[in-house]
Amino acid sequence: MDLDFETVFDPSREVLESLWHGLEGFNRSVLGGYDYARLAVVVRNEDGDVIGGLCGELLWDWLHVQCLWVDEGLRDRGVGTKLVRMAEDAAISRGIDNIHLETTSFQALDFYLKNGYEVFGQLEGKPAGHTWYYLKKENIAGGR
Repeated sequence: MDLDFETVFDPSREVLESLWHGLEGFNRSVLGGYDYARLAVVVRNEDGDVIGGLCGELLWDWLHVQCLWVDEGLRDRGVGTKLVRMAEDAAISRGIDNIHLETTSFQALDFYLKNGYEVFGQLEGKPAGHTWYYLKKENIAGGR
């Protein structure tokens, strides 16, 4: 069998979808059926512009928070905490009781710690001069 290997920077959507589809097929062959959903909690200003929000995915009994951003003018006003609480409530409504996420030493580590998340791993030097933290919050429904 002739195989052609290539390294691709910024691969096409088609390539990425093929890879994810293949991985999902394997996962389902091992785990059987499972639910998957994307999630966004958004805050808008009076003009309808997005000025903050959280996005993630619900998969395998966990919510993975992929991003959380709040416009600088809204920080330290409880907006981030409300976004996190709304995402937690949405996860609970889907039967998901655990959350994990990543942040860096220059982003929001203290924010997540104040909101009940705990560090379970870290990677020094990602990016250079900083630390990448892995956080989780388990039993969110029972912990309230």
